[in-house]
Amino acid sequence: MKSFAQIDIDNKGNYLRLLSAVSKLSGLFSESSIPFINYRVAENVFCKSFDAGNLSRSDTAFDANYNSVGVGLKTFTCSSNNSTEKVAEFNSLSRVLSEFKGKELAIKLGEYRNERIDLANRLYNIESSIYHIVARKEKEILLYETDYQIIDINNIHSVKQNNASLQFEDGQNFYSFNYSKSTLFRKFIIPQNVFRLPIEIIEDPYSLLLELFEDKILLPATDKLIKGVNFVILPLYGMRDKQKYVFEKSGLNQWNAGGRKRNMGEVYVPIPTEIHKLFPFFFPSRDTEFNLEIPTGEVFRAKVCQDNSKALMTNPNKAMSDWLLRKVFNLHEGELATIEKMNELEFDSVIIQKDDAGNYKIDKVKSDSYEKFIGE
Repeated sequence: MKSFAQIDIDNKGNYLRLLSAVSKLSGLFSESSIPFINYRVAENVFCKSFDAGNLSRSDTAFDANYNSVGVGLKTFTCSSNNSTEKVAEFNSLSRVLSEFKGKELAIKLGEYRNERIDLANRLYNIESSIYHIVARKEKEILLYETDYQIIDINNIHSVKQNNASLQFEDGQNFYSFNYSKSTLFRKFIIPQNVFRLPIEIIEDPYSLLLELFEDKILLPATDKLIKGVNFVILPLYGMRDKQKYVFEKSGLNQWNAGGRKRNMGEVYVPIPTEIHKLFPFFFPSRDTEFNLEIPTGEVFRAKVCQDNSKALMTNPNKAMSDWLLRKVFNLHEGELATIEKMNELEFDSVIIQKDDAGNYKIDKVKSDSYEKFIGE
């Protein structure tokens, strides 16, 4: 695969021009001669320039989906030929990880890291993956690609640990794990043959902005997420004694309910009563079908149903279970969805987005997102 810098040049695209333009405005944020680019801006510029699917809001292993290539985007300041950068957080698994030390901890980290990459592959139909690096130095940006590999668990070696962190290698990369932050880092080596983009930072960006927008009306962003208007977050669990749990005979495990013979694909996403009370017009009325798009682009027919409109289901119902239980959670028929499985994958909720035409999308969001959403 060609580098993204070369793809942009071949297609006479906007990626390099947009990176340069954003970097020239660094004086708005810093007095340094090193260009400043916020990581979210870098992700948005990349996705816009290459018409890639933006996965950054999904808190998944990849930041973008470029023609079924999972892309991890990293932007950092570099003063040497390498930089150690965060690649994963394990906050919800910190208690579990605290039970392991040394090589056993390295192996467990590898298992969790690899499982998240595998989840993203299943969720977004990713066939291969790569890191795209935007390294920032004085008056220039270095662009290059490097491997996005799973951790080779069978080849973990050179394990070192102290009171603050664990370090190890797997024959491919060097990793370190910070205990207090439950964060995994990887060392990125900057090669000699990088693409260099010269940057001249504008001395007075404020005057430029005033001139640019003089007598202009600034229109609001059209892609902004507005709570209860174009998105809600739904939990895949319930609460019991202030602890999360997954219903064993309803919700994702509706197939396990008694009373009659159940189809193994019988599931639904629970809709709490708080959602209907706070946002009564977000969903269509009960039993009214609508389009529900999953992250791969496939569109299901769905509806809100059951007593008190408590269930989001697809028609056929099996479509939801094939996607959410089999593909996303990687569960076999007859295997219960559990909060432990959700903790391993660090997501326990889904985001539902709605466009102006009344079409809906569903995707995963990180653990505890529903509590933050409903509590704000």
